[in-house]
Amino acid sequence: MKEKLTEIREAALKSIDDATDATLEQIKVRYLGKKGELTAVLRGMGSLTPEERPKIGQLANEIRESIEAAIAKKVQEAQAKALERKLKAEKVDVTMPGTALPAGHIHPLTKVRRDLEDIFIGMGFQVVEGPEVELDYYNFQALNIPENHPARDTQDTFYITDNILLRSQTSPVQVRTMEHMKPPIRIISPGRVYRSDALDSTHSPLFHQLEGLVVDKGITMGDLKGTLETFAKKMFGENTRIRFRPHHFPFTEPSAEVDASCFVCGGKGCRLCKGEGWIEILGAGMVHPFVLSNCGIDPEEYSGFAFGLGIERITMISRGIDDIRLFYENDQRFLDQF
Repeated sequence: MKEKLTEIREAALKSIDDATDATLEQIKVRYLGKKGELTAVLRGMGSLTPEERPKIGQLANEIRESIEAAIAKKVQEAQAKALERKLKAEKVDVTMPGTALPAGHIHPLTKVRRDLEDIFIGMGFQVVEGPEVELDYYNFQALNIPENHPARDTQDTFYITDNILLRSQTSPVQVRTMEHMKPPIRIISPGRVYRSDALDSTHSPLFHQLEGLVVDKGITMGDLKGTLETFAKKMFGENTRIRFRPHHFPFTEPSAEVDASCFVCGGKGCRLCKGEGWIEILGAGMVHPFVLSNCGIDPEEYSGFAFGLGIERITMISRGIDDIRLFYENDQRFLDQF
């Protein structure tokens, strides 16, 4: 029996050494299974003398352990080789150039807004923002637009309640600033505004404005003109000229519409300016004394000017875009041009 056990060990170890991943389990069953060769030999231990049984039993256990250890070692070797093959197959050459991904770019409205902010920050203005859901007081009353004022009819405002609305202009930011900041004040307030306009090529119920405010002692219409001239030259080119046309706004007096000389034809007349040589760009004026008083500023001591422009309009003029709806349709063909 001892010789038989030794033969089984040698045969098993040789089989394991020559085995593949697929045959290891078969070898284990052949030698160590319930009907395996080692088990079959051990069933004959009943014919041994009491003195022989412990020795054969110990030898059988040693052989079982050696076979199990050999199988475990073979499994580890197989796993190591499989891992090596996998790592080799998945090896990445870090020196190879990567695949170029398409880069995004800034939306034209955002680009123009940032350009505008940079221009006015360069002139000493501070950027201030405010809530888009606003009180009627800040959107109208404090700006010298009381109830039943005709200007309210032209606003087509989105009301949430009788006293709460979506702001129709960024002017409420100016009021809030004057309430909490003492002159001198020099701010711009860019942001989204809402009006109940029918959507077409030049109107949208949502659009963007940038308004400016300066309040200090001795501020005149000349300061307003100089500020807007500087803005126009930086935005449209050094040869740009501006002109004021009399107008009416409830919150400024005197008020004016401001035109810039056409930056395409230089004022000679072309398709962009419709042959007039001038393009309307914004509204402006001197802050109405009532507005200053409403905000706790003495109009006898201080004066100021304000202006407001549509960011979509400036973008359309400067980029040659003829339909405001293109800004909001997310058409990749349109956006890729910028």
